[in-house]
Amino acid sequence: MVRRIRGLQKKTGREEHSSLLLEGSHLLDEALKTNFLPTEVFATPEWCYAHEEVLGKIASRSLLTLVTKTVLEASLSTVTPDGVAAIFPMSGLPKPRKAPKHILALDRIQDPGNLGNLFRSALAAEYEVIWLSSGADPLNQKVLRSSVGSVLHLPFERIGDSSSSSIEMLVSKLNIAIDNNYQVVGTISPNKITEKGVKPYWELDWDLPTVLVLGNEGSGVHSSIEACCSDFVTLPHSSLVDSLNVASAAVPLLLERKRVKMVKGIQ
Repeated sequence: MVRRIRGLQKKTGREEHSSLLLEGSHLLDEALKTNFLPTEVFATPEWCYAHEEVLGKIASRSLLTLVTKTVLEASLSTVTPDGVAAIFPMSGLPKPRKAPKHILALDRIQDPGNLGNLFRSALAAEYEVIWLSSGADPLNQKVLRSSVGSVLHLPFERIGDSSSSSIEMLVSKLNIAIDNNYQVVGTISPNKITEKGVKPYWELDWDLPTVLVLGNEGSGVHSSIEACCSDFVTLPHSSLVDSLNVASAAVPLLLERKRVKMVKGIQ
């Protein structure tokens, strides 16, 4: 059992078994909010006693195995497990809607913490899908934890099998988006020179069909992807800071549409 659970920590194991491992009560609760039901649950007797209501939601559809705290510690990536882990079918993850209006495109985001926070912010901003060009695996346990379960609510699409192929495929998708009258918005440093006009982010109409493109932590948006952008925005900041963390910079951009609606509502 320990070997099987540990196998689902890896992308190859998840793909082989078409299954996803969720560690801890919070992620289990988030999955159940969407009627995403586990096929197996591993829990300590103490956890079961304290979570009878949760067990009532899953008992008829799941195989519950009682385990010790020691077994969970040996099986999971969490340093101090809270008493439960569950296996879910990958087929139960949310599916993208047709013709989403607001899309977040991520170019080779490597840090699991950044990716998880981007999922969380995009969900808060009511974006409808995330396109992932290479980078960190969204089903990595660190991503799932840092997203606080947002990965289980927001559809995503992995693009390409390698860095080079993912860039080419994202370029193709962005060009199609432009043909379908989306604005493709890239972020750029306030000091960078570009032939295209750069606007402060609040001057853009974020209510239009939009693809927001964010780039790799070290190298930014790839030049081929940057060439697809119809608009560039910047976040003014002190020259003492070379650049902003991608997950931090995304927050005002993602939430600007909701801020404008709130202000108009107040007026």
